Formats: sequence, structure tokens, C-alpha cells
Amino acid sequence: MAQHITKDAAYDTVDRDDFAAQLEPARYGVRTTAFDKIITATHDHFWDPLDPSYIDFSEKFDLENEPIMPAELVAELQSAVADKLDERQKIQLINATAHWSMSSILHGEQGALSLSASLCHILRDPGAQEYAANQAREEARHVTGFTRYIQARWGAPLPVGPTLGGLLQELVLAPEVYKKLVGMQMLVEGLAMGAFATFYTKSRDPLLVKLTQLVMTDEAFHHKFGKIWADRTIPKLSQEEQEKVEDWALTCFQTLLFNLVSPEQKKPIYAQFGLDWEWVQAAVAEAITDDYRRERMKEGTDIFRVLIKTLLKSGIITSRTAPYYAMYVNMDELVAEGDHMIGDDIAEKGIEFLKEVNRSKSRFTLRQVAAE
Repeated sequence: MAQHITKDAAYDTVDRDDFAAQLEPARYGVRTTAFDKIITATHDHFWDPLDPSYIDFSEKFDLENEPIMPAELVAELQSAVADKLDERQKIQLINATAHWSMSSILHGEQGALSLSASLCHILRDPGAQEYAANQAREEARHVTGFTRYIQARWGAPLPVGPTLGGLLQELVLAPEVYKKLVGMQMLVEGLAMGAFATFYTKSRDPLLVKLTQLVMTDEAFHHKFGKIWADRTIPKLSQEEQEKVEDWALTCFQTLLFNLVSPEQKKPIYAQFGLDWEWVQAAVAEAITDDYRRERMKEGTDIFRVLIKTLLKSGIITSRTAPYYAMYVNMDELVAEGDHMIGDDIAEKGIEFLKEVNRSKSRFTLRQVAAE
């Protein structure tokens, strides 16, 4: 039997092959109110990636001569790799890295879509099931949005890296609810919020800035779903269960930290520069030390800093495992920062934009219907 580690009736499950259990008459009338607010709020942050009123993917960007991101954010250019490239090639490497990053995000959004759909099959509570279905809808528009962005800039996505692909495979297929919720709603969503905040604040491509803000209006609520699970579950765990969740999260964190953006994961982008990926790997390993990681994690938008804060504020990091994370960030600083997350303000501004667009569309639709 899978150890779901839920502790709250809102997360009760049935076997994914036991559809008959979803048809029990009594089930429909027992609905949690835990997710009602975030379900209702979806109307405030609705957007359509196929509608240029929200985002226009025909906006141009000169990939040959303009870098999408600053050079200091590309690990390879902080190493001996930079010595082998001229200025034009450096711009091309930055944009090739952005291509790989956008492709990874696209694969992550597909993983979130499939995982949310898988929760619909097993969650018993109608409110939890409705939330999961709602998130699946939102993840689907993220898949469309990033697909269209990649098509506009590069034509097609790159293959998923082994580390991300393996983690997504494990999460989507995991029978344990805690792995799905901690893994996707906290680990992957935490990484995503940090990544989107970085692209929003640092990117020189206005289209990417707009896309990441729109996606963050959804992701902020997905993160809350995981936080509700943590608030209702973590305080009730036995010591054994706490250690199981804590150790699994730490293992995932370490895997992502050392492998997610390593050159081995990005093999497809180096051939065009005449670079051997193993040489790049060695050059980057020499330059990207723990001191470098610690310095990067002082930045509020750093993806791993955001991830550590997500786990800490959810009670998944305790004094038992805190020393592992403290090797890279000041844990006291994270505690002092409170619960406010780096992407919250960006998402809030995006929601205000969406409210105005949607109000305008509602007025237009009413006039159109009246005319007919």
C-alpha cells in the first residue's frame, strides 16, 4: 500500500483504478471548503495564450544580436568557455541557453498538467478534485504559452534533460500523494516561481517578461495548494513520517542543485559552438564552486533560494536537515523574511492587468449579445 501521508480528509484518496468509489452517492455531499477561495479566484487571473489581448506572440526579438538574458546569469560564461567565444558567439550561447531553459520549463509545465490530472483520478473530496481539475486547466494554458513562445523564437523545443525528465516521471507516476504534492506543488513550483521571477526581472525580451508574469498569476495559487497541504499535514506527522518527507525533499533538492543546469543536461546546445560537452562540464565545475553558489543564492530571485524558503516555511526543513541547506543560504535570514514570496508582488500586478482586460472583454461580450 502507498504511504500517502495526508492526515486530513481533504486529501483522502481512492485507488486510481477504482472509479466505482468516485460514484458513491455519499461522496458528493462531503466537500472541503479549504480550496474554495483559490478556486473562485481563478476568474481574477484568467488569460488566454491564443488571444493577443493578453499576449501577442508576434512581437519580434533580434536573437542574432541581442541577448535574452544578462551574461552573468549563464554559468558557462563565468568559466573558461568564455575564452573560446567571440562576442557574437557569446550572445548566441546566451540565447541557446535560454532556448534550453524555456524547453525545460515547457516540459515542467507538461509534468504539472499530467500530475494535476492524475490527482483528479485519486482525490476523493469533490473540492480537492475540483481544484486539481482547475490547476490542470491552468497548466494546459502554460503548455500552450511556452510552446508558442518557443515557436516564435526558435521553432521547436529541445529534449528534456535526464534529471528533470526523471523527476517529472517519478512525480507523475508516484502513487504516494505526499510525493505528488511536495514534489510538484513545492519543489517544482518553488523552482518555477524563482525562475519566472528571474526572467521577469532580468530578461531583455518584453514578450518573455509578459509571459512569465501571466504564468505567475496562476503559479502563485498552485503554490498555495501545496502550502495548505503542509499546514494541515506537517504538524500531525509522526517522527518517522516527518523524516520520510524531509529526507525525500532533501534528496530531490540535492539532485536538482547539482544536476538541473549542469552541462551534461544541456548537451544539445554546445555542438553549434564546436564545444565538447565534457570539456564544458569540467570548465564549469572548476568555476562554479560552492562559494559561487552561496553568492548567487543571496539574490532573492535565485531559484534554489526560493525553493529552500518554500520548504522551510512549510515545515519540511527542521533542525535535523537545516545544516545541509545552511551550506548555501543564511537560514536565519529566510526565517526573518516572513511568508512573503518573491513572486507574489509580480503576480499581483499581473492580476490587476488581467482584471482590467477581462472587464473590458465582459463589456464587449454583453454588447455583442445584446446586439444579436
